[in-house]
Amino acid sequence: MTSQIQLPENVSKIGSDEPFNFACHPKVHCFTNCCRELELALTPYDILRLKRETRLDSASFLDRYVIQEQDATDAFPRFYLTMIDDGQASCVFVSDTGCRVYSGRPGACRAYPMGRAVTCGNDQNTEEFFVLLREPHCHGFLEGESQTTVKYCKEQGLQHYNYYNDKVANLLQHEQIRRGMRLTIQQVEFFVLALYNLDAFRTQLNNKTLPQQDHYSTNKTLYEEDEQLLLYGIEWLHRILFQK
Repeated sequence: MTSQIQLPENVSKIGSDEPFNFACHPKVHCFTNCCRELELALTPYDILRLKRETRLDSASFLDRYVIQEQDATDAFPRFYLTMIDDGQASCVFVSDTGCRVYSGRPGACRAYPMGRAVTCGNDQNTEEFFVLLREPHCHGFLEGESQTTVKYCKEQGLQHYNYYNDKVANLLQHEQIRRGMRLTIQQVEFFVLALYNLDAFRTQLNNKTLPQQDHYSTNKTLYEEDEQLLLYGIEWLHRILFQK
């Protein structure tokens, strides 16, 4: 599957144990340049962490910091972090001294200059592969610190991000979606609610206004833990979207 993917010229596939040199810190000449002139897609777990870091509820965070897009060819809407109109399209959270939400920064920021992609089979097993993005402005590759994908993922705290993102990938790459299924307006609303607007999702579940809630009322951790609620939302969407 992955061998058929065509990569851009400045992107190369890298094995899990293949070494590369990279480090990023305030003394690197290009520090924060990678936080500008970018389109930063956000996953549900990214927004979970960011809304917690900014101490906002989900709806407020979405309204203030997120752009939602969907064109006619998209099965699902896409979500991007707002950029500042400063002539450099800078991230809304970047400052001269670095990231203002560093401990809750998105997975793509943690992984840079690596990229990770997954493909999901009908059995919901995932196949992953990694790439390195070598942009001309990045001086991090000149640093002497040796990395591997495994080491770098651990250092950047990507384990949790990858876990929840893979759960969502099984939804996005469901067999019915690959066969061309398109969502109704209500299904899109359910998708946004359950994955991106967790606080409103919890409220509606508590009020018993959603279909097929099943075991929600007996699982007390869902009332308090966003991570568990996100997993429930993914499971709930599988029932809502794909089970007739």
